[in-house]
Amino acid sequence: MTSYRSLKFPLILVTFCALTSAHAADKKAPPPKPANQYAAFDTHPDEHVTVAAEPCNDPDQCSFFRLQYIQHGFIPIRVIITNDSDTALNLDEVRMQFISANHDVVPAALPDDLNRRLFSTKSAMGTKIPMVPLTIHHAPVDKKITQDDEEFGFPGTTVNAHSTLAGYLFYDVHGLDDPPLKDAQFYVKMIRTLDGKKELFAFSIPLNKWLAASSHTATESAKPESQKN
Repeated sequence: MTSYRSLKFPLILVTFCALTSAHAADKKAPPPKPANQYAAFDTHPDEHVTVAAEPCNDPDQCSFFRLQYIQHGFIPIRVIITNDSDTALNLDEVRMQFISANHDVVPAALPDDLNRRLFSTKSAMGTKIPMVPLTIHHAPVDKKITQDDEEFGFPGTTVNAHSTLAGYLFYDVHGLDDPPLKDAQFYVKMIRTLDGKKELFAFSIPLNKWLAASSHTATESAKPESQKN
């Protein structure tokens, strides 16, 4: 006999996931600031371009994502590119890499990489209720990943003159030394001018700058109001 509990649980799970997804969809990432206003950035004065990297290693700080990327070994990094030059830039062939303290070069994860880690084949196919010819179909995994990419990823590959473009990328730090951000670098290369005539020098951003700023912020937040700067 199929118990009431076995029927009820999948329905509650589906309802909970739907509510969680709707809640996440209502949240927005903060609007990007100019790249030099972030803790970790690299500026090329002669090229008039600045690139910043803003990781998120606390799920509460980037709860607008629909899925639990951090809990599954990925670190979201918001990349902010500010172009103060008079020439538009092209990101069609750009490479944005996370380089660990041990010099592991980690490229940005593809949707398939995220999908494989976050969801098993069984969950993607749906849950069959025991002894009942009924399948509860889960929300499409790729749809959630695609929605996060559409809302929080780069909206295009052109950085217009005197403008800022930003988007989140995900990096698989599962298996790297903990904490993975310590002594790591964020490396950006192959940014070109829109006409293709010039390639900018590579940008190298030490993530220790971000860690130091985050630690300072956490320390200040923990102080009584009377002791804060």
